[in-house]
Amino acid sequence: MATCVELNTAAKMPLLGLGTWKSPPGKVTAAVMAAIDAGYRHFDCAYVYENENEVGDGIQQKIKEGVVKRGDLFIVSKLWCTFHEKPLVKGACQKTLAALKLDYLDLYLMHWPLGLKAGEELFPADDKGMSIPSNTDILHTWEAMEKLMDAGLVKAIGVSNFNHEQIERILNKPGLKHKPANNQIECNPYLTQEKLIKYCQSKGIAVTAYSPLGSPDRPWAKPEDPSLLDDPKIKEIAAKHNKTPAQVVLRFQIQRNVIVIPKSVTPQRIVENFKVFDFELTKEEMATIFSFNRNWRAYTMGTCKGHKEYPCHAEY
Repeated sequence: MATCVELNTAAKMPLLGLGTWKSPPGKVTAAVMAAIDAGYRHFDCAYVYENENEVGDGIQQKIKEGVVKRGDLFIVSKLWCTFHEKPLVKGACQKTLAALKLDYLDLYLMHWPLGLKAGEELFPADDKGMSIPSNTDILHTWEAMEKLMDAGLVKAIGVSNFNHEQIERILNKPGLKHKPANNQIECNPYLTQEKLIKYCQSKGIAVTAYSPLGSPDRPWAKPEDPSLLDDPKIKEIAAKHNKTPAQVVLRFQIQRNVIVIPKSVTPQRIVENFKVFDFELTKEEMATIFSFNRNWRAYTMGTCKGHKEYPCHAEY
């Protein structure tokens, strides 16, 4: 059973990785080490998660122990929105590399299509609490991303939270040197993203689903929000395969050739989430899970709703 997706750079990207957003600095090093021991080779990081140092510690420890070599790993990070100005892109990437203690990344993504005011603050806001945009253009930022690839700092570049119109603009850019290899988007059975995934895959752009479990631990969850892993239909499918609801929901994406990056710092769950390559959902079960779609997003980046590049106004 395939465990990788081939990118348009010919690199192989593991279909399952460990997410590290909201993983507390005190726990993420151990989580990364437990994941490597469990067989994970793909790690999803970002500057804005403020824990890349500790992720790097876990990776380095396992390399030192001889459990893995750097070449066995697939490490992803993301350019934060306050670094979209062309002269800032390389320094941002170098900060991430230094924190992770690596000399290259396998994949570097523009985290959002939203340029924000440069400076120390990760979320620069006005007195009404709305984000302060920068006067940057995603096409110019993309040119700086291409230079990182040419310099050997990153092996592939991509985007995250981009809608199809924004990707189309990059693909149609005069003088484009490197196509996006990946679009990382929020995706789970409540937000199946069929149109956007079909679009990306038709253009040779791999798709990664973040929050594939519906992000039950998001800080702003309300009691009335739908809870994916408690859904009786998911539980029923899980019981049939002798699997957990989380494993079923991850398997659903893998069968669509969509990469998944579930986050956990619990060693037992880290191991459980990896055991998704030894069973297959039927066509009917896939259809049942697709029918859950309600275009429900946990992440709306609401403070940026007025931004000219806000991606969620488009249908897909």
